[in-house]
Amino acid sequence: MKIIATNLGEPKEIVYKRKKVKTGIFKFPVQTPIFLEAEKVTNDAICDTKWHGGILQAVYAYSAKHYDFFKPHFPDLDWQFGIFGENLTLDDLDETTIHVGDTFKLGETILEATLQRNPCYKLGVRFNDMKIVKQFWNTTFCGVYFKVIQTGFVKTGDEFQLLQSNKQNPTIADLYQKEKLVKGL
Repeated sequence: MKIIATNLGEPKEIVYKRKKVKTGIFKFPVQTPIFLEAEKVTNDAICDTKWHGGILQAVYAYSAKHYDFFKPHFPDLDWQFGIFGENLTLDDLDETTIHVGDTFKLGETILEATLQRNPCYKLGVRFNDMKIVKQFWNTTFCGVYFKVIQTGFVKTGDEFQLLQSNKQNPTIADLYQKEKLVKGL
């Protein structure tokens, strides 16, 4: 696996159900290296710290291969990397093979897989279509949140190298499916 895009966003105010809400989901590719801190990505907007940022959700990665699944459903979108709100777009991230606690070397950093990403209405706002939320839930293409064990810079082209696998732990896809059942979806 390798990084094919690094993405950052600025806070954006949207109106949802007649209420003003700030979001950081509008992320776009940047051409410079980005710095992964212990609880966030430097210069990236995190507006809802309950669900984003912090030790267990410092960095969000998503697979470019998943884009191919969703593109036919939304042919009129401006498909740029970062549209799913990810900080890192990887060429081939597979949630069914990454286990909680797996550690990876990436650029100057060391990352640990921690959680799945559960979609919310803000993904629907980003897509300008709430159907994406249900479609997202109906896959295992949730992306992966990472804890930053060693801070540092990462850039496009950096290899995502497995340092340690924890196959005794559930996969990220397992966590996602369990959450889907809990929510009754």
